[in-house]
Amino acid sequence: MKRIKKFFRIFGPGVVTGAADDDPSGIATYSQTGAQFGYGQLWTALFMLPLLVAVQEACARIGIVSGKGIAGVIKEHYNPKILYVAVMLLLIANTINIGADIGAMAAAAKLIIPIDFTILTLLFTVIILVLEIFVSYRTYANFLKWLCLSLFAYPITVFMVDQPWWQILKATFIPYFEFNFQFLFIITGVLGTTISPYLFFWQASMVVEEERESSIKKGSNKRPVTWVLIRRLRIDNFFGMLFSEIGTWSIIVVTATVLHTHGITDIQTSADAARALEPLVQSFPHAGYLAKLIFSIGIIGLGLLAVPVLAGSSAYALSEAFNWNDGLNLKLKNALGFYGVITISTLLGLMINFIGIDPIKALVYSAVLNGVIAVPLIFLIALIAKNEKIMGKYKSKMLSRTVVWITFVGMFITAIAMLYTFIKG
Repeated sequence: MKRIKKFFRIFGPGVVTGAADDDPSGIATYSQTGAQFGYGQLWTALFMLPLLVAVQEACARIGIVSGKGIAGVIKEHYNPKILYVAVMLLLIANTINIGADIGAMAAAAKLIIPIDFTILTLLFTVIILVLEIFVSYRTYANFLKWLCLSLFAYPITVFMVDQPWWQILKATFIPYFEFNFQFLFIITGVLGTTISPYLFFWQASMVVEEERESSIKKGSNKRPVTWVLIRRLRIDNFFGMLFSEIGTWSIIVVTATVLHTHGITDIQTSADAARALEPLVQSFPHAGYLAKLIFSIGIIGLGLLAVPVLAGSSAYALSEAFNWNDGLNLKLKNALGFYGVITISTLLGLMINFIGIDPIKALVYSAVLNGVIAVPLIFLIALIAKNEKIMGKYKSKMLSRTVVWITFVGMFITAIAMLYTFIKG
């Protein structure tokens, strides 16, 4: 029992990051690929796992070794123009993602509560800001993780439905590809919602903040970086990303089996997406409502977890760029700039919901945008992680460097191919 408790104490920023990775944008994008292409893109869940693990491990290692977030490291060691471009790209992607997530939460809530969409978006925005500014993120994140257990509805449903297992296994291990805009658009979104810019900045900054809090509690200076500490970080990171990809695989399988095979190939609304969970509750009266309830709880819980991560990563990046006090452990009066960024980015995201874009479509569009913006940021992370001047003996070794560069090249080629097929028509 002691060993089990010791093992679970390792879990920290990596597991939180993994949970935030399956945000409403992720659920919508994975659901769309399952509905539209069946099992055609199921292999991405397996093939993305080592890529996601490598990139996020590099980010966490940068944070623990340098004692700074990604923006802080760029500022100290690279041209200021690179810093401003990186932060600008992050702010654009995050703001749009925040807006899409808030809209999705409101649309999901509307499935079970007959309240106007506008009122729900305003309500969720206020709740998120109050919690993030006045309540410790760590405190309410622990509560929200219980809501996020609803995500397990997808793995459970996988085994409750009669599945073509041989076809699923084949689709999981053997890549399938179509060179057309529709296929490349969704696969760029799948990559972008999984290997997302906000996760890069968030995990590095959270590792730094966790170390800072630990040192304050112990009344000592920052503990020295050791291979034991790096190993704990890697275990935390691996399990967080593994849980994330299990969720990805399960959502694609369920939506492919339940929706695609029954002729539903385009998810237009939250109600369409929720129908994928109906087999889970089909033996109960009002199965449709129960499916919507489970779906809504998952979207709302993950949204409440993910939106602060999105806004927080923007705040960390901008605060490091301009030497503002930062940290979710700080009081509002001690970090006005930091919390100001969180407030403004969340309010700007809210406004996106009033320009006429359907919430579900907005989630997919934001995922695709992340897939494009992630490319130059991964390039920077690869350079930083292998830089001996910054990382010392903890610089990336051959395996890490290779996988991160493969991630960069793969996402770069996918984004270019998507743009090419779009222009070509």
